[in-house]
Amino acid sequence: MSIPSSSATLPQPTRASPHESQTTEHARQLGRGERFPFGENWRRFLDVLDDDRIREAERSIRELLGANELSGRSFLDVGCGSGLFSLAARRLGARVRSFDFDPASVACTAELRRRYAADDDGWMVEEGSVLDPTYVASLDTYDIVYSWGVLHHTGAMWRALDHVADVVAPGGSLAIAIYNDQGTWSHRWRFIKRLYCSGAAARRLVCATCIPAFVLRGLVSDVIGRRNPFARYTEYRRNRGMSALHDMIDWLGGYPFEVAKPEAIFDRFRAHGFELTRLRTAGGTVGCNEFVFRRLGAASLPRLHGADAASS
Repeated sequence: MSIPSSSATLPQPTRASPHESQTTEHARQLGRGERFPFGENWRRFLDVLDDDRIREAERSIRELLGANELSGRSFLDVGCGSGLFSLAARRLGARVRSFDFDPASVACTAELRRRYAADDDGWMVEEGSVLDPTYVASLDTYDIVYSWGVLHHTGAMWRALDHVADVVAPGGSLAIAIYNDQGTWSHRWRFIKRLYCSGAAARRLVCATCIPAFVLRGLVSDVIGRRNPFARYTEYRRNRGMSALHDMIDWLGGYPFEVAKPEAIFDRFRAHGFELTRLRTAGGTVGCNEFVFRRLGAASLPRLHGADAASS
């Protein structure tokens, strides 16, 4: 199936925002340079989205959850961004509810639903904030709650983590990815990200400095390792179906920015009555640590076993 380019005006979500004040607050934060416009980056990503990337997103969900399909499961995508992983979950058979604080991200997800599931009542898209206790209380509980690389951008990560714990059904799975705490390096990146969001001149400076540095570092690594230097870009879609350029921009501008050590995340969810079923660490970098937790209670998704249960 061919993918048309994203239109100038994206479709409206399938359910209106429950709180208009959230949209206003998002706009205020953008205006004050306190938040990166994630949705605008995702809007550009839709122009390069194709079937191969969608299949890679499906593969990444299957691998992360240790399940080949999600038929009969409910799936909550917290901070749905482009909507790619909501689409992947729906294709794997889950009943999906997607929400995001960023109106442009909600519009991107609604666009993917329009392209692939326009008449599908098994996928709801709406605007909402994981930090809004009233909104979170209005949600049901879900077999799978998915929030990859989102909660550390809320500006109140620990509160967001507590809120997502509340919407996981007994026996259900929670899949999250949180930036690894690397001390001084994390502080430096927080400064760079805040600078990026402070204005157009600073944004150009950060991009002009950092993107060539990323490319040069990759080139040197590939030459030393005798690898094809172009492969890291041509094969990047194998990383959850994502795009190298859009991920670079997301990394440079991704603010707010919070971090945590793996043991801090583990302790937090153990206190909420969860057990860790999968861990993949960032290996001493400032990247994301991936966690899958199971809420103690009745059985839900098949449990991971052996070496797949915790890898680093």
